[in-house]
Amino acid sequence: MDNDEPGNRLSPIRQIKDNIKIPSINFKPAKWFNLVVAVIILVIVFFNLCFVYVKPYEYGIKVARIGMQRGVQKEIENAGLNFVMPFGLQQMYKLPKGIQVLELTNSPNTSATDARKDKAAHIQTSDGFYVDIDVSILYRIKDPYLVFTTIGPGTLYEDNGIIPKAEPALKEALGKLTTEEFYNSPLRVQKTEEAREKLNEELKPKGLEVDQVLVRYFRYSPEIQKNIEEKKLKDQMVFTNQSMAKAAKEEAILKKIVQEGLVIAAVEMEKGKAYVTRKTAEKDLYVRTKTAEADLLVKLAEAEKVRLKNDALKGEGSEHMVGLKMAEVYKGLDVVILPSDGQNGINPLKLDSALKMFDVRKGGDK
Repeated sequence: MDNDEPGNRLSPIRQIKDNIKIPSINFKPAKWFNLVVAVIILVIVFFNLCFVYVKPYEYGIKVARIGMQRGVQKEIENAGLNFVMPFGLQQMYKLPKGIQVLELTNSPNTSATDARKDKAAHIQTSDGFYVDIDVSILYRIKDPYLVFTTIGPGTLYEDNGIIPKAEPALKEALGKLTTEEFYNSPLRVQKTEEAREKLNEELKPKGLEVDQVLVRYFRYSPEIQKNIEEKKLKDQMVFTNQSMAKAAKEEAILKKIVQEGLVIAAVEMEKGKAYVTRKTAEKDLYVRTKTAEADLLVKLAEAEKVRLKNDALKGEGSEHMVGLKMAEVYKGLDVVILPSDGQNGINPLKLDSALKMFDVRKGGDK
C-alpha cells in the first residue's frame, strides 16, 4: 500500500510520474488562424491539382502518361468536375462543343466577334478575273477523339483543320462561275453547297463537320466592278422596258375586257328592259281581256235581265202589273168624274175595259 507520509519509500510508478515533465501547450488565436489558412491552401492546391472543371459547352479529353491505358482516352469526359492524377500523370484537354465560325474577310469589323478570322478568299473566275469573297463558314466538332488524335489539341482544329481546307474548296467550286454569274444568287448558292460538300469530304474523317458556307459579300477591282455595274444597269433597263411593254399590253387587254363587259352588261340591261316591257304589255292585255270579258258578262246579264223582264211583262202577270201601275196613277187623284156608261164609259172597277182603253188588250185578247 502506497502512502505519502515522510519516511516511506515511493513506488516506481510514482517515481516515473514525478520524473516525467509534461510540457503545457498554450494555443493562441493567431496560431489557430494560420493553421486553418494552411489547411485551406492545401485543399485548394489539391483541388486544382486533382480536379478539372469541364464546362457544359466543352468536350473533355483525358490523356494518361502512365498506366495500362496510356495515351488519349476514347471516353469523352462529361461536363462538371473530373478527377485527374496530378504532377503530369494525367492531363485534361478541352475542345468546344457548339457551333464554330470561321470568317474569311478583309474587313476588321465582322458580325461574329468571337469568330476566328482569316483573310478573304481570293478566287479567279472562269473568265480570268479575280474576286475577293467574304465568307462565313459554320462548322462543329463532331467527334472530339478524332479531332484530337488526327489534328491535335487546343486550336489546332482551326489552324491545321478548317483554315487550310477552306479557301481551296471555295476556289474549286466558285471558280467555275464567270464574272457575271457571281450576281446570280441561285447559281452562287449552288456552288457554295458544292464547296460545303467538298469540305465535309476532307474534314469528316478528322472529326469536323461543316454546316453552312455563306457568301456574304464579294468585290472585284474598281474597273471591273464599274463595268459590271454599268452592264447590269443596262440589262435592268432592258428588263424594265420589256416589263413596261408587257404591262401596257396587259393593260390594253384589260381595257378591252372591261369594254366588252360594259357592252355585254348594256345588252343584258336592254334585254331586261325589253323583257319587263313585254311582261308589262302582257299583263295589261290580260287585264284588259279579263275586264272586257267581265264587262261582256255584265252586259249579257243585264240584257238577259231585260229579256227576262220583257218575257215576264208579256205573260199573265203583265195585266196585274199594269193594273197595279194604274192603281198607282189613280192613287194620286182625289176625285175623278168619268162617264161610267156608254161606249166610252169608264168603270174603274172593270179592269178589262181599262186594259182595252190603254191598248193592252184588244178585243179581250192578251
